[in-house]
Amino acid sequence: MRNQNTASNTYGGPHAFSEPETCAIKDFVEEHNNIRIALDYHSQGNVFFPAHKFNHEVEIEGTDLNVLCANMNHEIGKVTGRQYGIHRGKPPANLIHGSGREYYYRRGILATVVEVGTRNIPDYMKNMTECVNENIPALICALSECINYSPAAPERVPNFTLKDIEYDNVTLEWDYPTSDDIYFEIYRSENNKSRCGEDNLVAITKSLTFTDTQLKSGHVYFYNIRAVDKISGIKSPFSPELRLKTKLAGHECAVTVFPAKDQIGYLGKKTSAKNREHFGYNSMFVGVDSKRGTSLGVIAFDISNIQVDSTVSQAILSLYPMNRVNAKIENYGEWSVSLLDPNKISDIKDFNAIAESPALHTLGVTIASDRVTQGIWMQWHFNGVEREILQTLVETGVVILRLQGPQTLPLGNNSQVMQFDIGYGPFGGGLHYRPHLDIIYQLPEQTMSLSPTSVNTISHDTVTPERLRSGFDNEGRIVYGQMVYPLAGLPNPEKCVFTSAYVKLVNKNALSLGTDVRFTLELVELQDLDYQSVQQRSKIEYIGYEVSNNQLREQSSHYFIFDSFSLREIGRLHQQNKPFYFIIRATVESQPNEALVEWMVDSSGQSKNSTELVINYVNRRTKAVSPPANLQYTLENNMVRLNWDNPDDEDFVGCFVVRNRFHAPRSPFDGVKLYGGKDGYTYDNFGNPSIDKYYAVFSYDDVPNYSEPEVLKYIGE
Repeated sequence: MRNQNTASNTYGGPHAFSEPETCAIKDFVEEHNNIRIALDYHSQGNVFFPAHKFNHEVEIEGTDLNVLCANMNHEIGKVTGRQYGIHRGKPPANLIHGSGREYYYRRGILATVVEVGTRNIPDYMKNMTECVNENIPALICALSECINYSPAAPERVPNFTLKDIEYDNVTLEWDYPTSDDIYFEIYRSENNKSRCGEDNLVAITKSLTFTDTQLKSGHVYFYNIRAVDKISGIKSPFSPELRLKTKLAGHECAVTVFPAKDQIGYLGKKTSAKNREHFGYNSMFVGVDSKRGTSLGVIAFDISNIQVDSTVSQAILSLYPMNRVNAKIENYGEWSVSLLDPNKISDIKDFNAIAESPALHTLGVTIASDRVTQGIWMQWHFNGVEREILQTLVETGVVILRLQGPQTLPLGNNSQVMQFDIGYGPFGGGLHYRPHLDIIYQLPEQTMSLSPTSVNTISHDTVTPERLRSGFDNEGRIVYGQMVYPLAGLPNPEKCVFTSAYVKLVNKNALSLGTDVRFTLELVELQDLDYQSVQQRSKIEYIGYEVSNNQLREQSSHYFIFDSFSLREIGRLHQQNKPFYFIIRATVESQPNEALVEWMVDSSGQSKNSTELVINYVNRRTKAVSPPANLQYTLENNMVRLNWDNPDDEDFVGCFVVRNRFHAPRSPFDGVKLYGGKDGYTYDNFGNPSIDKYYAVFSYDDVPNYSEPEVLKYIGE
C-alpha cells in the first residue's frame, strides 16, 4: 500500500515490492508454482487476518481460509490456552501494511497475516517465547494442509445445501461425480469460524445426502464438507460453509431482539460532552485508555413483545468484536457483561448513571484479555439464574446491559480497549453484525378439562352405553371400555399447540382375585361399536403405564400421562377434526371369569372424582403465513434494491431477507442477513452489484414460523 509518510512506523516504501527483501520474496513466489499457503507473521494483536478480494461478498475460498486459521488456532490453544481472533467475513477498510497476502491470494494461494502478540511486549523473553512456542505447532498444522490445495486434491464439493429441516434434525445434500474412490467428511459446529477436526467430524459417507439427528430446537449450526480420495487420503478444499437454524419445537416461541439505533453505544468518563453522540454512530469501545478514561458499553433491548408470565428456556447474547489492536497489554484485564435494573436508570447515556448502577447479575464468567478475540462472534449463554432474572425483566419490557473492561492502566501504558461493532453508522457492518439477544420461551399455558361425551362397555354379545367397564365376562372373554372425547370447546387447531395431557381414570371397585390383572389405556382409531371392530382396532399408542389390580385397591384415581408421540397424535387428530377414541383393556396371564372393573363417569363434568381428559396447551400458530410474492430488483446508486409483495394475513409480522452467493437460500439463516421488518423493500448496502448471487425473502409470524422463500437469482451488472 502506498504511504508517503516516511516517518510512519507502517511506512512500506514508495510502492509495492520496492525493497530488496520484498522483491526477493516476490521473485521466489513467481518462480515456484507449487506454493499453496502463505503466512505473513506480524507482531500486533493476537489475530489472523486472512486475505480478501475486497468485493464485500462471500468468496469460494472463504471457508478454506477460516478453517485453516481455526485449526491453527486450536494448536495455539493447546500450548498456551490463548485464542486468536479471525478477522474475515467483514472486509476491512484498508489493506494491511507490510503484507503480501492479497498478492499471494490473487495467485490462487491461501494467504493470511498472523498477528503474534500485542503491540506492547512488556517482557520480551517471557511473552515472545510464548508466542513463538504456540505458533510452531500451528505452522506445522498449516503445512499439513498444503497437499489438499494442490492439483492432486479432489475437486471441491459443489452445491452443498439444505434439503430439509425440522426441530431436531436436518438433511443436507450436495452434488459430486460418481466415483468409487471418493467419500465425504462432514463437520458440524455450534460457533462460527470453528475448526474442522476429529472432535466435530459427524459423518463419513459415500452418499450425496446426510441426515443429522438429535439436534437442539431453535439452535444455530454450521456445517462443512470436503471430499476425500480414499486411495491417497488427499482431501478437497472446503465447500462454502452452510449455516442454518433448526425449527422451534411445537411449544416454543422465539424472538431475536436488536437494539434501536439510539439504544447502543459507549460512554467515556472523560468524554461526557460527546457521549450522546457515541450512540448509533461510532463503534462501541470498552476498556480504558488515556484519551477517554474508562469506557463502558451500553445496550438496551426492547423485549416488550414477549408476553408476561412466559417461561424463558434459552437466552443468548451475541457481540461481534471488530478490533482488539488497542488492547495493547499482554495478559491484562478482563471484560464482562452485566444485567442492570432499568427501574434505577434514568438516562442510559449518562456515564455516572451506568457506572454506579449495581449489577443485578454478571453474565457467565469474565473474559480474560488472551481470550478476547477479534472477528469471531462472542456469545453469552444465560444460565438458570440469569434466565430467571431475564424473566422478571419481561415485566419491565426492557433489558439493559453494561459492558466493562479494565479501568486502570499499568505504568507506561496508554490503552487496553476492545472495539465492538454496533451495526449502525459509517463504521458498522449493518444488520448482519449488529449485537442481538436470542430468546426462546414458552407462552403461559392454558388448561382444559374434558369429560367424555360417550362411554360404552363392549362385550362379546352386547354394547352397553353410558357405563364404562372393562375386564372379563363369565366365559373369560375380554370386555372393553370405550370413551369418546369431542373436539367441541378446544381452541382453533391452527393456533393451538398441546404441551402436555393426561387421562384420569377413577375406579368404583377392585377385583377380589389373587391374579395379577392389569389395565391399559389405548388411543385408537375406532368408530364402529361392535366387538369385532374393537378386536381389529387400529391402535395409535398406549397412554402412560398400565395399572394393576393392586393399585386399584390402594387408590381410586389413576393418571395416564401422554408421551411426546401420543401428544403429537392427539394434535394430529385435532388438526384433522377427529374426536379422540380410547379403549380400556384388561390383560392377564390366565383369563378369569366374571372379573369386571367399573370406572366413574360424569358426563356433566361437575364431579371432580370422575374420568376426564386434561390438556394443557399454548395459543401459538402452528403453520407459517403465505410467502411473499413478486420479488424483483432494480439498481439505484450502484446498490441493489429489492421489492416484493407482503402476504395479506392478519398474523403477518414481517419479512426476513438474506443473500447467498452460491445457492438459493432455503433457510432464513442460510446467508447474509439484509433486512427484517414489515416493509416491502430493502437495499443491499454492502453487496457488490457486479457479482452474481441469490436473494431470498421469507415471511414470518409472531412465533416465528418462516414461510417458504421467494427467491431471485441476480445476475451481476
